[in-house]
Amino acid sequence: MIEGVMMRGKTIYAMAVRNPEGGITLEEKNCTGLAKKYKIFTFPIFRGMAAFVDSLITGTKIMMRSAEIAGEAIEEEGEPSKIEKWIMDKFGDKVNDFIIYVSVFFSIIMSVALFFMLPVWLGSFFKEIIPPWGLGVIEGLIRIGIFLIYIFAISKMKEIQRVFQYHGAEHKTINCFERELPLTVENVKTCTRLHKRCGTSFLLLVMIISMVVLFFVQTDNIMLRLLSRIVLVPFIAGLSYEVIKWAGSSESKIVAMVSYPGLCLQKITTQEPDGEQIETAIAAMKKVLEVEGDNSRKIEEEP
Repeated sequence: MIEGVMMRGKTIYAMAVRNPEGGITLEEKNCTGLAKKYKIFTFPIFRGMAAFVDSLITGTKIMMRSAEIAGEAIEEEGEPSKIEKWIMDKFGDKVNDFIIYVSVFFSIIMSVALFFMLPVWLGSFFKEIIPPWGLGVIEGLIRIGIFLIYIFAISKMKEIQRVFQYHGAEHKTINCFERELPLTVENVKTCTRLHKRCGTSFLLLVMIISMVVLFFVQTDNIMLRLLSRIVLVPFIAGLSYEVIKWAGSSESKIVAMVSYPGLCLQKITTQEPDGEQIETAIAAMKKVLEVEGDNSRKIEEEP
């Protein structure tokens, strides 16, 4: 189980995890990614594409490491399987990197299959009664429906409910920091667990923006529709990133309308945390502030 919180600053990210002894293990890593390697990924839209890929890789690393820390007192039983032995012999010290990139690859494949290919296939049953321009809307509604069913289903799992509590602790701590209140458990408890720059809101926004973008891709050929959906995924992710970044820095009524669906969804994907979970989130926050000081006035809560 993931028993921790990750906070990302401008130059580093800090991970705080509850270890088996009940204490908090803190680790920090420099923020690396496509934007630091290739200048093109610093421009609008492209930076969103980079952030999407980077978040998948970083998220997988965090999950693996946090699970390792949370269960470090548990010894593995039995001998490694033949496949495990082959992987360890083949990749040696880089076995974790191999697992991470394979995990990310299959995550992308599964996401495209579930949220793009499946809606295209289901939408094809309506092509006889819906004009080509309307198929994108139908697919979009199906996509959002699949996403909401998925979120609702996993929210019923006991382990995921605890993950959602840590998610709530992360948001409440960020909101406390942005309100410039002292980072104490008592102050954090008074803050909302909803945040406009949440990754959950980003994913829902991707679904909504895809309906708008794909409205202009009008064809009733299922293979062309499927290809266009896959090809446009990076652009849609990049555009969604720009929208949610804008929403996170504005308090206008338009932003409130754009943010509202995502905030409603966060009522499921975040839960009220307990004191120990809040302490863990505060520890991660303080580690970022300790390293970055006044250079980090805003902690990133982005996809």
